[in-house]
Amino acid sequence: MTQPNQTGMIKKQKASVAVKEQPTTIKGWIKSYEGEVAKALPSVMTPERFTRIALSAVSNTPELANCTPGSFIGALLNAAQLGLEPNTPLGQAYLIPFKNNRKGITECTFQIGYKGMLDLAYRSGEIQTVQAHTVYENDEFDYELGLDPILKHKPAKSNRGKAIYYYAIFKLVNGGQGFQVMSREDVESHARKYSKSFKYGPWQTNFDEMAKKTVMKKLLKYAPLKSEFVRGVQQDLTVKTFDPHEADTSIMDQRNEFEYIETDIEETVIDEETGEVQEEVQS
Repeated sequence: MTQPNQTGMIKKQKASVAVKEQPTTIKGWIKSYEGEVAKALPSVMTPERFTRIALSAVSNTPELANCTPGSFIGALLNAAQLGLEPNTPLGQAYLIPFKNNRKGITECTFQIGYKGMLDLAYRSGEIQTVQAHTVYENDEFDYELGLDPILKHKPAKSNRGKAIYYYAIFKLVNGGQGFQVMSREDVESHARKYSKSFKYGPWQTNFDEMAKKTVMKKLLKYAPLKSEFVRGVQQDLTVKTFDPHEADTSIMDQRNEFEYIETDIEETVIDEETGEVQEEVQS
């Protein structure tokens, strides 16, 4: 018969072995949790393809290798659950390394791209049409708000000039519709205030796409869509962590126990120079 103290020693020995066998690199964590992440994937994406995409993301963005394993796997699981390919030319989603100066660590932020936002909107089954466009200074553009809102945009045939506005429109299958307009200055101000990755990542490489996603996100925030879509959008610009040292607990078991560092980026104040989260503002 096993004595109580012996049982405790056995458990400690097992836990110690589990810790020693844990991966030492981000790529190792990807391979180690390949089976668990696969459980979160929708049927339209194969686990093999998703693993290749994740490994390529780390190769193409070496700073991701410095992220904490918990935040990286958390961000990867976000992408898997939403069925969005991260860090590919499709522009559906991004895994972005972020230096958390307050904690002295590098964390991985999950960010939905413009095309990812489109995909999620159409998947809701309630959207008939959703579009986002860029308005240039030589285009004909006018809009009015009120009980009978009006938006008119006629692009210039040539020499359209600089981008000055971004707008998004939607029409529901039941006939409801709406639009949202933001000036380029509004978009830049919003990004500088709420996005940790404004000075690098997709904001610098593909500003127009990120601007259209921003205005679309603000638009759909008030659209009467299903809760599944709302939950998906809430994952945007978040850092999730899980405890990789819980050897006996799978990712799928922990997925409802993730710590949300940011439940909504619009409720967080970011230091523009350091990228540090300064304080949380009450919604």
